[in-house]
Amino acid sequence: MTEPLYLDDSMVQTFEARTERVIDDGDTSRVVLDGTQFYPEGGGQPADHGTIGGTETWPVLTVEKTDEIYHTVEGDGPAVGERVVGTLDWERRYAHMRYHTAQHLLSAILLEAFDAPTTGNQLYTDHAHLDCAYDRFSDDDLDAIERRMNERVEETLGVRWYTLSRERAESELDPERTRLDLLPDSIREVRIVEVDEFDRVACAGTHVSNTEEIGRVSVTGRETKGSEEERIAFVLEDE
Repeated sequence: MTEPLYLDDSMVQTFEARTERVIDDGDTSRVVLDGTQFYPEGGGQPADHGTIGGTETWPVLTVEKTDEIYHTVEGDGPAVGERVVGTLDWERRYAHMRYHTAQHLLSAILLEAFDAPTTGNQLYTDHAHLDCAYDRFSDDDLDAIERRMNERVEETLGVRWYTLSRERAESELDPERTRLDLLPDSIREVRIVEVDEFDRVACAGTHVSNTEEIGRVSVTGRETKGSEEERIAFVLEDE
């Protein structure tokens, strides 16, 4: 079973691992390592890209988590038992980290100021959007949301992550912010991402360590996505 090293330290850009399994899919192969810093797609955050290097260098095309964490690479991939070095496409990963932390700020603000819980989100390297349960935002609402997000950025709030028992998480977390009831009963420990007492939510994604790293936020618009559901789009300026 692959150890998800990305859950402990989001800033690691290269790592060593041992190849445990390789599945030949023709032009590509799925590689299972004993540990990985490559984030598998999930929770609105895209998979990391990069390379796995051993006797050759194999580009990592995508990463998925099902029964295992599978790294899809070009070609045959490394041999089982081979020691390899994984190298992340850091510009891509770091962009996802900035956008993911910004999304947490947005979700918390929407719930606090508009009683609008998040229903979905999608991050990219150069923009993001978030869906929430709300009738319709006005231009003034969007201006206020943007202002509040940038205030949180300028406050340089610390971001940290840790695990709690499920029982403690259920007793301490806001059920409107984190739907722990949707998690399978088999999950008994929950990873928490906390933004300096401003937000505290269950999350398995990667994040920056301080809101200042997010950079300036620009809310670029809104879109109706269904009955009483709105989508807010935003971009982050370069640091």
